[in-house]
Amino acid sequence: MIKTVSTAPYQDQKPGTSGLRKKVPVFQQENYAENFIQSIFDSLEGFGGKALVIGGDGRYYNREVIQVALKMAAASGFGKVMVGKGGILSTPAASHVIRKYGAFGGIVLSASHNPGGPTEDFGIKYNIGNGGPAPEKITDAIYARTKVIDSYKIIDAADVDLDTVGTVALGEMTVEIIDPVKDYADLMESLFDFDAIRDLIGSGFRVVIDSMSAVTGPYAVEILEKRLGAPAGSVRNAEPLPDFGHHHPDPNLVHAKELYDDVMSPDGPDFGAASDGDGDRNMVVGKGMFVTPSDSLAVIAANATCAPGYKEGIAGIARSMPTSAAADRVAEKLGIGMYETPTGWKFFGNLLDAGKATVCGEESFGTGSNHVREKDGLWAVLFWLNIVAAKKKTVKEIVEAHWAEYGRNYYSRHDYEEVDTDAANGLVANLRDKLATLPGQSFGALTVESADDFAYNDPVDGSVSKNQGIRVLFKGGSRVVFRLSGTGTSGATLRVYVERYEPDVSRHGIETQEALADLIAAADAIAEIKARTGRNAPTVIT
Repeated sequence: MIKTVSTAPYQDQKPGTSGLRKKVPVFQQENYAENFIQSIFDSLEGFGGKALVIGGDGRYYNREVIQVALKMAAASGFGKVMVGKGGILSTPAASHVIRKYGAFGGIVLSASHNPGGPTEDFGIKYNIGNGGPAPEKITDAIYARTKVIDSYKIIDAADVDLDTVGTVALGEMTVEIIDPVKDYADLMESLFDFDAIRDLIGSGFRVVIDSMSAVTGPYAVEILEKRLGAPAGSVRNAEPLPDFGHHHPDPNLVHAKELYDDVMSPDGPDFGAASDGDGDRNMVVGKGMFVTPSDSLAVIAANATCAPGYKEGIAGIARSMPTSAAADRVAEKLGIGMYETPTGWKFFGNLLDAGKATVCGEESFGTGSNHVREKDGLWAVLFWLNIVAAKKKTVKEIVEAHWAEYGRNYYSRHDYEEVDTDAANGLVANLRDKLATLPGQSFGALTVESADDFAYNDPVDGSVSKNQGIRVLFKGGSRVVFRLSGTGTSGATLRVYVERYEPDVSRHGIETQEALADLIAAADAIAEIKARTGRNAPTVIT
């Protein structure tokens, strides 16, 4: 039986760069999740009788919201919902399932790399039929609906068994519980040279992956240990836990330091990788070499033909504006398109669908391609293993050869987390007020050449996205970028991106923070970071 339940709107349900993210107790408020899910359905047209995909990263409150979403989907007229067994689907796997089975769209339950647990983070994101995050015109419509919603529909039925693969009826709707791993693992095997990687591992090349007690554990075990022959235990923290084992599931040099230290040790593995809460981010480390996300995108693009799925070459490269320009030089040499977009994977969707770009990347440890419409952590890891197997060189040798050919982009991101929201907004407003007067000013030996608030004109649909980050470019090609992140749930996160291009091979061995020291000082002077935030240092440096 379908019930219509009266409700009152919440005014804080504006989606960020990748869905609605709040603390679990916020989502546990009366009708909070129901309001947002109904607002998604109310903002869509033409889904009657069609299929919806639902899955998440297994974090705390995942199962409860899946049960609600299933019953609301049945009440709203969907014909079928496909759900990963146990409620599990990594974000890239969900994108692939939507695309492979022609689903109308999907609901992904995750707060990505943010912590999980009873008082930590949760998120709901809607993906459209191409498998990618909903564009702004849909998220804007969802937000508008949340502000006036007065009722939602749900069927009165028992919970669905999420742990048994098979098909069951829920009202007039069919629920299919699917193996969350197989389709994705098969896709990876079709893209990469598994025989070459298997031979590499069989030769004694040691690979470890830290799944950080998050969603990629089952995927990495199936692919790395079962299909590629790595020894059992090569995948660490492989069981997804609701609280990620009390760890922060963010694959960077702070939260994956144990892995980094292990690979860098004399007797450690040859290759290490980590992935995040929902499986869309990655960190790659080789003996003696941490690969920055910006370099990773550039190296993958430059060596794409090593992988069978990309043997014909790539059509173009897309990167988010804060990501370093390392990939730009690859695109220029290959004679292919280069697209600079705002932060948020949704901006890559049109370029991928139109065939303008093949590989995409964000500096926040996200890399992917046209195989799905999300960034994909394990895809990037497998691509690196494919390149190592094909080149028969170490990760360090591959990166250094790339720098020798293209030059090195020294690059770092400084995150100031949980900054007072008013202080952060004031800092950005002050920066915007300064933009017109910054050109020509000097900060030490650096002179500002130009400054702007980045705006993006989509070359496919003509849409315009403004206020996407403040850029300060210095003479000689260096730059700093300031952005407020849209992925946090508490306070504001100020991200400061610092970049210097160095073509001289003899200067490629400088420690990154040392190479960027004058730019870091200039960023503080321009934005008045210490004075306005009260912070003497970033929370995280990557």
